[in-house]
Amino acid sequence: MSITGIICEYNPLHLGHSKQLRQIRQAEPDGGIVCLMSGNYVQRGMPAVFDKAFRAAAAIDCGADLVLELPVTAALSSAEGFASEGVRQLGGFCHELSFGAEDPDVHSLTKTAEILLSPAFSQQLKAELAEGRSFPAARQKAAEKMGLDAALLAKPNNILAIEYCKAILSQNSKMKPAPIFRPGDYNDTLPHPTDPSATSVRQCIENGENWLSYIPDGACKHFADAPAHSLSWGERAVLTRLRTMTDVEFEALPYGSEGLWRKLMKNARQLATLEQILSATKSKRYTRTRLDRMVMCAFLGITQDSISTPAPYARVLALNDKGRQILTEARKTGDFPNIGETLGHPYERLEARCDDLYGLFCKDYTEMPGQSKNRRIYYAGRKDTVV
Repeated sequence: MSITGIICEYNPLHLGHSKQLRQIRQAEPDGGIVCLMSGNYVQRGMPAVFDKAFRAAAAIDCGADLVLELPVTAALSSAEGFASEGVRQLGGFCHELSFGAEDPDVHSLTKTAEILLSPAFSQQLKAELAEGRSFPAARQKAAEKMGLDAALLAKPNNILAIEYCKAILSQNSKMKPAPIFRPGDYNDTLPHPTDPSATSVRQCIENGENWLSYIPDGACKHFADAPAHSLSWGERAVLTRLRTMTDVEFEALPYGSEGLWRKLMKNARQLATLEQILSATKSKRYTRTRLDRMVMCAFLGITQDSISTPAPYARVLALNDKGRQILTEARKTGDFPNIGETLGHPYERLEARCDDLYGLFCKDYTEMPGQSKNRRIYYAGRKDTVV
């Protein structure tokens, strides 16, 4: 069976995502689709709008066969770390990796990835960073000097697509990159009728506006009554954590190099709101998203050491009969990561803490701890069944 992997967030799953799933299914009617999805926190350094259980179930009912959870330490990583862990998790048993790109030419994306991995580019990038540029700006400038099409690196879906190609190359993965055209604007705040951005749909949810028209039918039944979550609704909880952290705890944070942790610590102890803290900490050199991830890691108790350590297992969130078959075959061949938590393992405790804290971002009420453990694996046709 040909198996296609997707590294995703589905925050939330919308019409554009369901189009990708349909395209894969049409190309390989007898193949399998495995989604490796961020859990309750996403790469932007934010809580996911809906609990991972609802998003995983929606993915199955919109065309996926198996949904695995991308470890929280990878979900809150840079684009490079996000892609690298995703390829590591899927590379053993998926034959191709499907992803969206504004410029879905596989040769151009792969060639760009090869150059970005070269020692010559690394030296050029260091020189640009030494000029005080932010990482994205420095990389784009270095790309121009290396003769690359810098426009490829200026578009958000392309950026992640190139990171997927880099991870496939650097890991010598057997997966083949399979880019598809992603229309629409990734950062658009007004939803496109057929290809909305997840950003625009989340904004509709937070503002109490119509958003279900941008969600496929298979996902609507899971999302319609699901509790919504947002950083803004849990801001005081985050501020409480920041105001009570020690110097040592700030120093241990990921993304805090070159004294950035000191700047964040100082502002957290002097300013009133998250926006004030982040705005005062941001500089030309560091992107806002990096700071958002840093603050979320602070709230969750994720250190540089924990984010640098590969997760010891993968967790199944949802599946159907074909997904179970994929799981069974991968286990037989030994190509699949360990399944389920190792009781008492430090990572299992980290996961549990992160899931319990997620409930503090709920809009209408504070969720009880232990919700994730109470929600069983979604098995299409046999709901609430654990494999």
